[in-house]
Amino acid sequence: MQASSRSLLLGPRQATQPSPIAHSEASDRHAPPAVLQDLAAQADVVFDGSRPWDIQVRDPAFYRRVLQGGSLGLGESYVDGMWEADQLDATLTRLLTARSEKALKGSGSWALRTRLALAVLRARLINRQSGRRAFEVGERHYDAGNDLYRLMLDPSMTYSCGYWAQAEDLEGAQSAKLELICDKLALEPGQRVLDVGCGWGGFAEHAARTRGVEVLGITVSREQAAFARERCADLPVAIQLEDYRKVHGKFDRVVSVGMFEHVGQKNYAEFFTRIADWLAPDGLCLLQTIGSRSHQAVGDAWFDKYIFPNGQLPSAESIAAASRAHLIIEDWHAFGRDYDRTVMAWWDNVDRQRQELMAAGYDERFLRMWRYYLMASAGFFRSRHGQLWQLVLSRPDRHETYRSVR
Repeated sequence: MQASSRSLLLGPRQATQPSPIAHSEASDRHAPPAVLQDLAAQADVVFDGSRPWDIQVRDPAFYRRVLQGGSLGLGESYVDGMWEADQLDATLTRLLTARSEKALKGSGSWALRTRLALAVLRARLINRQSGRRAFEVGERHYDAGNDLYRLMLDPSMTYSCGYWAQAEDLEGAQSAKLELICDKLALEPGQRVLDVGCGWGGFAEHAARTRGVEVLGITVSREQAAFARERCADLPVAIQLEDYRKVHGKFDRVVSVGMFEHVGQKNYAEFFTRIADWLAPDGLCLLQTIGSRSHQAVGDAWFDKYIFPNGQLPSAESIAAASRAHLIIEDWHAFGRDYDRTVMAWWDNVDRQRQELMAAGYDERFLRMWRYYLMASAGFFRSRHGQLWQLVLSRPDRHETYRSVR
């Protein structure tokens, strides 16, 4: 992996690095602002407390960073080493459950309120997921290096929620998810399948090898495309580096797993129109996506800056409204808590193999950022603000009755 890819993912460093300050001295001389102390108390979190989810403040400038930056300041100050928590996933779960970010909006600084207002205005005026921007997330996140994802993910390189109904480990959960998708789509030999956002080719390989189908996979990541082509070289699988808006043709089945989060609400209607155009009259589409319990005009600022640029999580209402003109929702399956378990398994893999990652060039700062990303994701699903949905959709002119499976 090139060093430039890593710097893109990390984003700009702070002009100066904070110096460590013993938290006992900091707590004596720098009491937290009352507003932050009250918000933390509502989440049952204490600054410099003794419980594993309490926040240990290493640099008192942390408080100003949070007051001025909200969730962005919270995440950046963690990466900068300004605070710590033994059970970071539990800390962030409590803050998310208490909706601390929403409460801070009304009591934070003028700078924070202005930034949030500008972010909402920008989302209304600009299509941040336009075709011109389509490859940005591939370059900044998915091209972070196959060595990172090889060590973090299961052997199938599946970077989406596993299905833990009967699974005992990550590999079993991802295998069960791939089988579940194949069963829901009733895949049969000879069918032509479009995989929108094919990742490293896990589903394409599995479906072609076990169900005898022909697959066209598309991705906006060069690293993913190269890996998927190599793993599927002996199969009826074609992989293209392409935006979904450029794909034409008819398919018996369409599958999209973990890609819809990058489509954006301004493009939902076009996305579902294209699904209807791609599908044969008796075809089926399976869409797996992270969802939000409530509508979000803008996503989390830290995630947007450092992890998934231009991402937007759909609400159930937005999916239903955008799809109804051209498609029928045949089935809606929710298993969001399985994502909590999935991302915790990913972190266990990263933590267990941190020496190998550091030898590959991923430094301690990067690993702190990655820990925050995965622990915040776990908290998002554990707090139930985050959902995981699998939908099966069909064209209105499909005549066969759909029978779903679990």
